[in-house]
Amino acid sequence: MPKNQFRVKERTKTEKILRLVHKYAYLETLILIIAYLGIGYIVDPNDICLLDKKAPFLLMLLAVITLFHGFESGVLAMTLISFVMVYFYEEFPYAQFLIILLMTLLFSEFHYYWTQKIKKAEVDANYKNTKLAELSRAFYSLKISHDQLEKNYVVKPMSIRNALNHILQTARNIQKDDAIHDKMEENYKEFLNLVQKSFNVISGLIVFKKGSLQQPFNKNTTDIVYGEYTDRVTKNDIFNNFIVDKAIARKIPVYISDDEGEPTLENKLESRFIAAIPALFNDEIVSVLVIENMPFMAFERENLTSIAILLEYFTIETQKTLHYADKLHAITFIPDVEFKLEIARLYTLYEKFRVNSVFLVLKIDDELQSIRLFETIKQMLRSLDMVTKIDKENSFFITLLFPLHDKAAALGFLNRLNRQIKEEDRAFDYMLFDLSRLDLLNKYINEAAKKEISTNV
Repeated sequence: MPKNQFRVKERTKTEKILRLVHKYAYLETLILIIAYLGIGYIVDPNDICLLDKKAPFLLMLLAVITLFHGFESGVLAMTLISFVMVYFYEEFPYAQFLIILLMTLLFSEFHYYWTQKIKKAEVDANYKNTKLAELSRAFYSLKISHDQLEKNYVVKPMSIRNALNHILQTARNIQKDDAIHDKMEENYKEFLNLVQKSFNVISGLIVFKKGSLQQPFNKNTTDIVYGEYTDRVTKNDIFNNFIVDKAIARKIPVYISDDEGEPTLENKLESRFIAAIPALFNDEIVSVLVIENMPFMAFERENLTSIAILLEYFTIETQKTLHYADKLHAITFIPDVEFKLEIARLYTLYEKFRVNSVFLVLKIDDELQSIRLFETIKQMLRSLDMVTKIDKENSFFITLLFPLHDKAAALGFLNRLNRQIKEEDRAFDYMLFDLSRLDLLNKYINEAAKKEISTNV
């Protein structure tokens, strides 16, 4: 950039004086009137205002002042002219004074309407420019979001929900396969393959605890699963690495970042690994996912957060029965054990990552109608969505769980359901609840059931 690109031209003294005069309208009016009267006195001391000349000089001067500065400056000029007419003329020139006064008022009125029109046009232009700027930014943000979504579809062949469903299905298949001797190791291999395919991780490994989970997480109690295209490395090199050691010590994900805390591949530490993401069970580290290499465009906070969520979900899935023993007592109003396990699992993710889920509860009074709806809903469910049926006295509650979704997804499902079922089956009440308000869900089911009992009595 040239040094003189933003240099401002220095004003001359004359320009500064003129700028100062124009800034103060009254001062400019006084100067013009005094200058005019001085010239008039020099030309004709008996007619200082030059009223008897062929050209209406005073009227032209007042027209310039009033049209430029408005009513106040015109009145100030007329006041000075009036004093001069009183003291310098033998007889006060009433006719010329009234004509000049009338024209000054007309000029001021024209100035008023003209300036109002200009102000209105400026306000309109400023408003339109502001809206145009806002819409331009919104359009640009939309374009960026579209490009980001397009990139995500290209780079990540599976969404988080699909990845979670893949984890569940893989874990179940491995558990049923008697030919696999070390099922835990096989689970970690499959998970590592999933991360590499879904998030463009080129090379990485997982260090996981073997044997009793009560043992400390160190070189002697762990084993390693390597991803494809990952070179073998000793445990000493892994545990002595700064990134891995810091992640284990702090029990939080650690990655190479820039000064603003964003992930970057500019490796100033010269570390072999660029990220380490631990998975915890009962506040103890169960495994650590170590990323060795990722493309520049894929190494971002969103992807690392998604990987951390998947790793947490995977850990919970492999340890879910023990993990939720202390949490299931808070969900006694739901009899379905699998449904309660999924709620507890998602609530753990909500507490750690603030990723919400939503419940849709349908209240039906007729048992046959509830059975028909329940069977229809089961056929409409997508991969991770779950449904259970709760019977409370003479009320029947069909509770649907939409993991990692908001209320809009639940309402969308409700609209699809209403289009799917017959008219007589649409007579039901419904409520939406966030995962964070399990207490409200419990209260709604219990109070709705009690209200039904009291109505029947």
